[in-house]
Amino acid sequence: MDLRSARERWVRTGGIELCVAELGDPSQPTIVLVHGYPDSKEVWSEVAGRLAERWHVVLYDVRGHGRSTAPEPLRGGFTLEKLTDDFLAVVNAVSPDRPVHVVGHDWGSVQSWEFATVERTKGRIASFTSMSGPSLDHFGHWIKGRVSHPSPRRVGQLLGQAAKSWYVYALHTPVLPEMAWRGVLGRQWPGILRRMERVPADGYPTTSLPQDAAHGAWLYRDNIRSRLRRPRPDAHAHVPVQLITPTGDAFLSPSLHDELDMWVPRLVRRTLPAKHWVPRTRPDQLSAWISEFVDRGETGGQDGHAGAGASGTAADGARAARFGGQLVLVTGAAAGIGRATALAFAKAGARLVAVDRNAEAVARTAETARLIGAPTAWGEVVDVGDEQAMEKLAEKVAAELGVVDVLVNNAGVGLSGSFLDTTSEDWRNVLDVNLWGVIHGCRIFGRQMADRGQGGHIVNVASAAAYQPSRALPAYSTSKAAVLMLSECLRAELADRSIGVSAICPGLINTGITGTAHFAGTDEAEEERLRKRTARLYSLRNYPAEKVAGAILDAVVHNRAVVPVTPEAHGARLLSRISPRVLRAVARLKPPL
Repeated sequence: MDLRSARERWVRTGGIELCVAELGDPSQPTIVLVHGYPDSKEVWSEVAGRLAERWHVVLYDVRGHGRSTAPEPLRGGFTLEKLTDDFLAVVNAVSPDRPVHVVGHDWGSVQSWEFATVERTKGRIASFTSMSGPSLDHFGHWIKGRVSHPSPRRVGQLLGQAAKSWYVYALHTPVLPEMAWRGVLGRQWPGILRRMERVPADGYPTTSLPQDAAHGAWLYRDNIRSRLRRPRPDAHAHVPVQLITPTGDAFLSPSLHDELDMWVPRLVRRTLPAKHWVPRTRPDQLSAWISEFVDRGETGGQDGHAGAGASGTAADGARAARFGGQLVLVTGAAAGIGRATALAFAKAGARLVAVDRNAEAVARTAETARLIGAPTAWGEVVDVGDEQAMEKLAEKVAAELGVVDVLVNNAGVGLSGSFLDTTSEDWRNVLDVNLWGVIHGCRIFGRQMADRGQGGHIVNVASAAAYQPSRALPAYSTSKAAVLMLSECLRAELADRSIGVSAICPGLINTGITGTAHFAGTDEAEEERLRKRTARLYSLRNYPAEKVAGAILDAVVHNRAVVPVTPEAHGARLLSRISPRVLRAVARLKPPL
């Protein structure tokens, strides 16, 4: 979004003038976006445009950045106390009668922690969303705690963060940072962001970057040493705080926030598989989380839980931090593993698209998902083996909901019978769903993820039959082995696009697939008998689909490649690697049906 279309005003404070931009309806609650280093307010343009569809959004150039004027002299002009003066001047101008919701990134978050913890801002802030920028006071106490009470783990954390903070030491050197930014570093910075952070080449950063970065060095010089040496003992947040932690941040360790609960009574934690510059690389996800958090604050729902659905049911804590607000699409979601997986994501606060050929059953899945935690859930009737239908689904989802963050290709059908009894039509039916359905999903939705350039995850549900041969399952095993190899190939190809790919190999799971499986070479009566007998065997095994769903969510969180689920799946996987001859011998046994 181009901020030139925003309403602009100038706010004078402390001898400087701040350039302030406004978007959206001024009668709505106000969200103030505070940028970091070496940015200007334009870093928020994509987030601001999305938020302005519902809220009154305010952005301003921090003193000495963008179009705001710089203090004279620069030394001593960027203290947290003066930055707080600027903030209060802005919010008093744009929202004099009601508190504002503050969002900060990098140094915008550092200074916003000051706003959220000092006495003089009480009543002017309704909530605070922090990303990639700690409170210097909390950071100081974090360091003191590890120095005074060392342990191997704590010393490792201290040394790890010290290494990540290399740039802080460089910015404390005189003159050299300014020369670098006004010279070669300033010219190379846009390319560095594109290569290292995958920031889109969309006109950001602006031409004011060299000056912004040179002035912003004083943010570090005026505050870092003094606050880390003498952190405030009363730096407790007087507002609800949403902490968004990019797991790939090259400058900050997640352990910095280990003790944050002692400073923030009302804290919501989120994690995002992304790097440091998330306002540019993940504006869609940030906008969803910010909007949800603001909405809960405005409606009185601030109870410290993330991702509540329409019913008010709070999403599950640990997984809500990872999946809350993300868009997840699950195929084969009407029953069994697909339904359990859809509901597990819903409980974690994800937005859900449930897909199946069974219209009535998939609608029930979507309805249940909304009741247990999904902010929104849709049921879509699609045959995954139909390429055109999948194309239309992807277009509809992208237009109405956005690009999918997590895709679970789960839809599958069962087919048993010897190879010689399996007809060409049988092969086409099983491959259309089990293999081509996965191919269509990976190709269509994977392309959208890649084009977005903000990562994602694809889960393909294979089977232990993918690596365990069987004379009774030649077609089914072949389809699942193909899914496993496809997943491995895609994982290699999409890794440099930050898209993870996992293959799930469940084993014997008590689901409804056995009740609809086809048994080649049998008449209707015999097929019905075999279905009932197989269903009875699976029910005696009684391994629930919910455990597979849990394994799927964990696979996404930890980006696991191949995930056997049941003990027999683990055992078969191990034998396939160390003693495949044993599996071949077992494959020759005739099943007791």
